[in-house]
Amino acid sequence: MVRYLNLLALGAATLTAAAAIGIAPVQAQSISAVKATHVSQGSTMPVPYPESLETPAHGLRVATFNASLNRSEPGRLKQDLSGPDDPQAQAVAEIVQRNAPDILLLNEFDYDAAGNAAGLFKKNYLSVSQRGQAAIDYPYVYLAPSNTGVPSGADLDGDGVVGGAADAFGYGDFEGQFAMVLYSKYPIDTANARTFQEFLWKDMPHSQLPATYYDKVVQGVLRLPSKSMWDVPVSVGKDTIHIIAAHPTPPVFDGPEKRNKRRNHDEIRLLNDYIGGGEAAAYIYDDAGVRGPLKPGSRFVVVGDLNSDPAAGDSDPSSINALRKNPLLVDPLPALGTADFGRGAEGIMRVDYVLPSAVLQVGDAGVYWPGPGQSGSDLVEGWPPPSSDHRLVWVDLDIPE
Repeated sequence: MVRYLNLLALGAATLTAAAAIGIAPVQAQSISAVKATHVSQGSTMPVPYPESLETPAHGLRVATFNASLNRSEPGRLKQDLSGPDDPQAQAVAEIVQRNAPDILLLNEFDYDAAGNAAGLFKKNYLSVSQRGQAAIDYPYVYLAPSNTGVPSGADLDGDGVVGGAADAFGYGDFEGQFAMVLYSKYPIDTANARTFQEFLWKDMPHSQLPATYYDKVVQGVLRLPSKSMWDVPVSVGKDTIHIIAAHPTPPVFDGPEKRNKRRNHDEIRLLNDYIGGGEAAAYIYDDAGVRGPLKPGSRFVVVGDLNSDPAAGDSDPSSINALRKNPLLVDPLPALGTADFGRGAEGIMRVDYVLPSAVLQVGDAGVYWPGPGQSGSDLVEGWPPPSSDHRLVWVDLDIPE
């Protein structure tokens, strides 16, 4: 979302593009296991990006993409997607088709309870060839409510007035704005999906909740997830892969209390605690009232726009780096940018992640960022780009037949 997120780069030091997005590998296996990164960002990442990618035999491609398919009023996205001619939706769909993920999380996709927008995007765009690309079908779709635009009944931004986008549980002009949707070629075990939309920030032990800023009344209602956090089991052959999805708040648009920076930190920490398990995660409860983290030994992939770069920007990097260093997962792309917030080199940041559990073998990984003159470069060039200020990130996992 260009309007809402382009200030993420504020406060970053003036860096070269490589320094702005670079960080040393967390684990040797996380990069050595990757066959090729398939990333091109001008002279910084000179590897040509192929016109299309084929998922290897018995492989599973999991991707995340902040597609910026949000609109300024409720029902507008559904209206825009009701026909096949919306230019932005065409560009987003073409990027998806070029990369052909088996499981895809789209962030910033407006939610409606009937799933009309999600269904129309699938029918009118993903299932229709875009400029000669192979159409892609996702028989399974998962979506759930988001905290964005849901009134909190409290003055969260401290302006003396209760109401409006900034006083919602998650920033939004209407309920479900900037939400997310999951598409899958494999069956989704909806009955066993867990959502954490209503988890209260105060219930996280040793959190960064600014207690001097929020009074007891606000603390009693304030939810931690700015959208939600999901654990969606997907059946891939005989395996169950848990898709752990989230989209924490941008760590900006606050004051000296740094409430959004703190919230971003703790939203990412919630992900880390959830997959880590143990007594330290016993505090976690889902929207059905079931307590406890992900079952130990589960296969999972953490996906989403986490709004935190490990080495630049305004977030507290300790939380994202703790997640990346969790020995239960691997980070296949520890030194690549995934978004361009329009501020030159310092606006290129890594904020979008696909982090598979360590028991899953990484076969390949990449960020869709074709360089100038390469096929598909027109989908990501210019400001604002015709698709999104974020780039699609994918990881191939080798799944036994």
